[in-house]
Amino acid sequence: MVDHEVADADGPDLAVGQERLQGALRPRSFCGGGDFARRWARHDVKFHRSGVKHLHHPMVGDLALPYEAMDLPADPGLRLNFYTPEPDSREREALGLLASWASSGTVVPTVND
Repeated sequence: MVDHEVADADGPDLAVGQERLQGALRPRSFCGGGDFARRWARHDVKFHRSGVKHLHHPMVGDLALPYEAMDLPADPGLRLNFYTPEPDSREREALGLLASWASSGTVVPTVND
């Protein structure tokens, strides 16, 4: 957990706040070290241009969505991710249901865990 002093850093203390925040986010804070900590320290992070994103939505369940990423040449560093469920798939049906709720203004029931 990041303390409020770090989260509220402002003005001349901003650099100190940023350093404390970075320390709070080091791998030992959330993963206990190991292989992940070594990769994190090396900044061995890969950008995936395509793949399958696995999500869980509380109303429609698990979704496996194929995606592709596109860089925006006019805005360096920005990308668009396109999620494209297969035709006639459960994912396409689930996204269609969610879209129909959003466009109709229907009150969607909540799920209690």
